[in-house]
Amino acid sequence: MKLKNVLIVVKDIEKSKQFYHDLFGLDKVLDNGGNMILTEGLVLQDEKIWKNFLGKEVVPESNSCELYFEEQNIEAFVEKLETLYPSVQYVNRLMMHSWGQKVVRFYDLDGNLIEVGTPM
Repeated sequence: MKLKNVLIVVKDIEKSKQFYHDLFGLDKVLDNGGNMILTEGLVLQDEKIWKNFLGKEVVPESNSCELYFEEQNIEAFVEKLETLYPSVQYVNRLMMHSWGQKVVRFYDLDGNLIEVGTPM
């Protein structure tokens, strides 16, 4: 068995596609109308479809999982983040863990938690 994708729920697929392209360089691979696969296996699904499928409300900022990315030049990434998305909501601004890894945590446009850290 092989893990193929990670799916996150979004309110506006086009805005989310732009967000993930701007910050992480992800591009569209396939658009099935309400379900878009990006490079690296990230899938954006329209909130209305997800709610209809589950019959439950979506809970933004649930803090139950995160998307994790690594970036060698994290200071440049944070500068890009603050320039392109100045109203982004941080969980923690750039910090260094006791083991020497620099990380920043923030929410995407829909409350999905993202962590960007330096490679270990």
